[in-house]
Amino acid sequence: MALPALTKKIVEKKLGAYCEGRIPPHIRHQIRLTFKIRGNSVTLIEERPYFMDHSKWTQNAVAQFRFNPIDQQWTLYCADRNSKWHIYSRSVPTKSIDTLLHSVEKDQTGIFWG
Repeated sequence: MALPALTKKIVEKKLGAYCEGRIPPHIRHQIRLTFKIRGNSVTLIEERPYFMDHSKWTQNAVAQFRFNPIDQQWTLYCADRNSKWHIYSRSVPTKSIDTLLHSVEKDQTGIFWG
């Protein structure tokens, strides 16, 4: 199931602004931050040039936000070393994706940014 249209627009605006603001323009040739929407999931992705071919970029999933259409709440997930998603235990489901973005930015455990 896809995100509701209004929710999708809000997410695109908020995550677009977050990605734009997180990486300074002068280093975007070395690192980029993007996101991908698939169904009810939004994945925050860090991209870097591939070390053997700088014309190609590698992707590393940073965090995933999952929307539950029944209760209209977002849940934050983190990936383990095998790229399996797990609920991030230091956050609770919320109606505001901003709250979860703040948790990713704060990164109390080092799970998102290392």
